[in-house]
Amino acid sequence: MSLGIILLVHTAFHRAEQVARHWAASGCPLVIHVDRAVPRKTHDAFVRALSDLPDIRFARRHRCEWGTWGLVAATQGAAEIMLDQFADVRHVYLASGSCLPLRPVQELIDYLAARPHTDFIESATIADVPWSIGGLDEERFTLRFPFSWRRNRYLFDKYVALQRLLRFRRRIPNGIVPHMGSQWWCLTRQTLSAILQDPERATYDRYFSRVWIPDESYFQTLARHFSRQIESRSLTLSKFDYQGKPHIFYDDHLQLLRRSDCFVARKIWPFADRLYQAFLTDQAGAMKRTEPSPGKIDRIFAKAVQRRMRGRPGLYMQSRFPVEGRENGLTCAPYSVFEGFGDLFENFASWLARMTGMRVHGHLFASERAEFSDGQTVMNGALSDSAALRDYNPRAFLASLIWNTRGERQCFQFGPRDNIKQIEWYIAKDPNAQISVITGAWAVPLFKSSANFADIRREAARLQQIEAEHLEVLRSRWTGARVRIWSMAEFIEAPMEPLQTIIDEIGQQNLRGPAEAPRMADLTGFGQFLQNLKNQGMHPYLMGDFPVEQGRHDAWQNKRKPYLVR
Repeated sequence: MSLGIILLVHTAFHRAEQVARHWAASGCPLVIHVDRAVPRKTHDAFVRALSDLPDIRFARRHRCEWGTWGLVAATQGAAEIMLDQFADVRHVYLASGSCLPLRPVQELIDYLAARPHTDFIESATIADVPWSIGGLDEERFTLRFPFSWRRNRYLFDKYVALQRLLRFRRRIPNGIVPHMGSQWWCLTRQTLSAILQDPERATYDRYFSRVWIPDESYFQTLARHFSRQIESRSLTLSKFDYQGKPHIFYDDHLQLLRRSDCFVARKIWPFADRLYQAFLTDQAGAMKRTEPSPGKIDRIFAKAVQRRMRGRPGLYMQSRFPVEGRENGLTCAPYSVFEGFGDLFENFASWLARMTGMRVHGHLFASERAEFSDGQTVMNGALSDSAALRDYNPRAFLASLIWNTRGERQCFQFGPRDNIKQIEWYIAKDPNAQISVITGAWAVPLFKSSANFADIRREAARLQQIEAEHLEVLRSRWTGARVRIWSMAEFIEAPMEPLQTIIDEIGQQNLRGPAEAPRMADLTGFGQFLQNLKNQGMHPYLMGDFPVEQGRHDAWQNKRKPYLVR
């Protein structure tokens, strides 16, 4: 008999009984503490169920609420019984009713017998602890915490704020250096006896009884005073998420637990029948004899935490809709936005689709409907072209479109006639967006319109104001998209150069020989149209410099020739 087990139990008593019998079958004496919050009837039934085992004792019950002194008091009481009634115990292992031995108990006994003077307890100074959650590091040792964080959160916070205001600071007794670590340890008889029999124990108990979460600091601090040799690690595999809550192991974690090579794991789901059936056995070779290596699965847990905190780029769902600014990518893949191209060129969408092989939509944010490619009314993922559904959450609409069609680059048209205010900042901040803008091209449909000129002037002024504000967004220091902006006059001087640049950036590699340039709208008289707007009191400045007389801008129209697009 060299290993004694202290078992803290508060729930799932059928599993606690199963684990206790497993420890006892290997000759380990147990001292069990049952939370005082457990009803007397349940407690008595549990005691009767284990009454046939000779080397089991039950400690005086304490109320064990998270973060309070009761957990330490329960451990102290159980440890005193263990040391007093089982003289052959050389190591004492602290576990809970939800802990599950992963390897034959004899392997643990042999492992500890080979290290008779080693204490296995995670113990690190405050400055070296990266896992502290809750905003209290050094203060958990210098302030008082008489109120429960879980039951009296309001009083807890107010009392902490008051102490900070009054600059209250507790004196740490006898110059001890506070250490922190996992609650689950394995101490030698000598170290544990020295802690419990220390003449200054009353002072230490009084001090730590008002420390926050003392079960993670009491033994971890005092072991540093008395231990001959400490290995600052726990033999119990326990993993915590980014909020400091323990991971729960289920049946599908069976192979993961086997890979850890650890002796004990917590926290096991009470209904994980496969885990209990697989590990509660002392068969030789149940797990290979090797040094415990929880680091083997750290990478998997790190990925799980990363996925839980940030998710996959561009994926939004009900269970994880992040706060603005904390998304892991606004969209999941690159896409292209064209502003003004559909107004300046005839059938631009079909031309671009032929040149690139990409899916090219119309105006996805048009006021009437989302203009999906080829006139579709429903896109991948049952994404409807309904304007009402789209405008309910335009950000989610665009993110869903890109996600549902991942692997295929999406291109769409955009402009001041669309519901631009709802989505412009989202697109502008998205590093996946490639935005190409021909400013003032919205005037071409007005130029060809037969509407009353007063109405045309009014509409031109409205669209120009919208586009001017939109350009400020695209030129903002917060913009993360790749943005190219040309005035209309600048663009039509040499249109194939920017078009070729855009196609190259899209990354098309399946071009087959020469291709005609897209057909530009007939701009004969466009300069005079702009002059008429000026004569009516409007200043159409976004188009660039167009002469009133026909001349320089029609040269490109009259000399059409094929271009080789590489």
